[in-house]
Amino acid sequence: MTEDIYILGIESSCDETAASVVKNGREVLSNVISSQIDLHTLYGGVVPEIASRKHIEKINQVVQQALKEAQMNWDDITAIAVTYGPGLVGALLVGVSFAKSLAFALNKPLVGVHHIEGHISANYIQHKGLEPPFACLVVSGGHTHLVVVEDYGKYQILGATRDDAAGEAFDKVARAIGLGYPGGPKIDKISKEGNPDAIPFPRAKVEGNEYDFSFSGLKSSVLNYINSCEMKHETVPTADVAASFQKAVVDVLVDHAMMGVEKYGFKKLAIAGGVASNSALRAAFEKACKEHDVLFYCPSPILCTDNAAMIAAAGYYEYVQGKRSGWDLNAVPNLKLGER
Repeated sequence: MTEDIYILGIESSCDETAASVVKNGREVLSNVISSQIDLHTLYGGVVPEIASRKHIEKINQVVQQALKEAQMNWDDITAIAVTYGPGLVGALLVGVSFAKSLAFALNKPLVGVHHIEGHISANYIQHKGLEPPFACLVVSGGHTHLVVVEDYGKYQILGATRDDAAGEAFDKVARAIGLGYPGGPKIDKISKEGNPDAIPFPRAKVEGNEYDFSFSGLKSSVLNYINSCEMKHETVPTADVAASFQKAVVDVLVDHAMMGVEKYGFKKLAIAGGVASNSALRAAFEKACKEHDVLFYCPSPILCTDNAAMIAAAGYYEYVQGKRSGWDLNAVPNLKLGER
């Protein structure tokens, strides 16, 4: 019988300090997340220096809590996985430095994990039977990628954003219509009160790659609409703006993903990342996949946001493939998927 593998995952790429213990890449024994949302809401977005300091304060407590909830001690842990990019450099350094110190002191293998690979791997936790190959749309505050998951740890990027990520556009539009930070959940909520067809916001197509995304023009169109209302002394229909904007984003994401699925003949499509918890996006993908006879996978909302369980899951597949990181592992804020 093969011996069980327990990975301690550590995530600190942005404003969540997280640690998790995952068994054999699929079974979550603990998943502890210390969020800084309330703190950064005061500033309308994430302040990198504040995020870094808060990670330093919380990381030891979070890791200890993850170990306690998993009912394990250090000897039980097989290896330590940590996000080393992409993300905020100061925030990443806290997690990487802590993981390296821990691995060195305990004489445990160290595995550096790509943050986007972690988001993709959240689907392995939610859907125990999911295996590559499949297509995956990763949509978050910093990333919008349409990826072919050829095998564990092997990816082909079909398309990516040329400017704003989808989640970034949500935050900027939410701020513009007075909803505040974080934008995604607030737009999702108020959109249920609005008419998604009220305002014909544009759906951008990118020259040179039909799978690439662009949301800066859509964001500018929303701002222009708001300015026009104000100049005419008209009340901005907040719910209609939110709903129409959200529909424009969802339409583009679903259209590009389904185009890739159809062209490459995939029968499995997954979504991942913070924006993947958006109710309109999930509903649209469920409908589109059903119409195209494609199996649809998405993680639970808690696994869509930044968490360490997804990092431990990704780290497991890196570990079993024999990949290890050295003591020179460093934070790489602009790390590309597939790079090491």
